[in-house]
Amino acid sequence: MENYKLVMPENLNHFGFLFGGYMLKWVDEIAWIAASLEYPGYRFVTIAMDRIEFRKSVREGTILKFTTQQTRVGNTSVNFSVVVSNGATNDSETIFSTTVTMVRVNEQGDKIPIVE
Repeated sequence: MENYKLVMPENLNHFGFLFGGYMLKWVDEIAWIAASLEYPGYRFVTIAMDRIEFRKSVREGTILKFTTQQTRVGNTSVNFSVVVSNGATNDSETIFSTTVTMVRVNEQGDKIPIVE
């Protein structure tokens, strides 16, 4: 799955670069969307993000490309790899990447199996 996001002035830190918290928020949201599309009607919450490393700085006006792929399905959880690159160029160099683990929960917040 591919998604895109435009980096706006309100997304910048005091040095003029993308504030890392926005990147984490967008990655989390996109992984949740991927899980929800893959498993319609299921309720997922994020329980983990592996290794957080910002490999390149990002400036205002950059179009970010988020590529998401399911990498693992467990009993109650599913993993999605999220790779962020510059969406406006043919440069496939990774700006940011992580694996997001989502867990299926019921209305009380208890883990439940993905496949029933």
